[in-house]
Amino acid sequence: MSTPIFHMIASGPRPVAPFSHAVECDGWVFVTGQMPTDPAAPDATLPTGVDAQTHRVMANLKIVLGGVGLGLEHILQARVYLTHFDRDYAAMNAVYQSYFAPGRLPARTCVGVTGLAVGALVEIDLVARRS
Repeated sequence: MSTPIFHMIASGPRPVAPFSHAVECDGWVFVTGQMPTDPAAPDATLPTGVDAQTHRVMANLKIVLGGVGLGLEHILQARVYLTHFDRDYAAMNAVYQSYFAPGRLPARTCVGVTGLAVGALVEIDLVARRS
């Protein structure tokens, strides 16, 4: 096993806890769960509704992936966390699915949780792999 690389992406969202944006080892890239915060205005109010928050989370994931030279096409697995599962599941899925080509959806787990950092409605983390 090679030495892990701990990535902090300069243009990425401000961490809300002690973590790296991504950790890479042997071509595997593990992206920390992203929140719907705006990297350009980290103290701004979160977007309203799960649709807008999911778009912001996906944008943040793209920033982190881009910072390590990858894109959405490199994602193999995603985990989604929702604070209002029954209410928000369908809306989150519609937004999430729009980011991937048909037939190229990553493996995924989606769970309901009692709370997320910064009062978010959704958080998504990823596992990606370099070609």
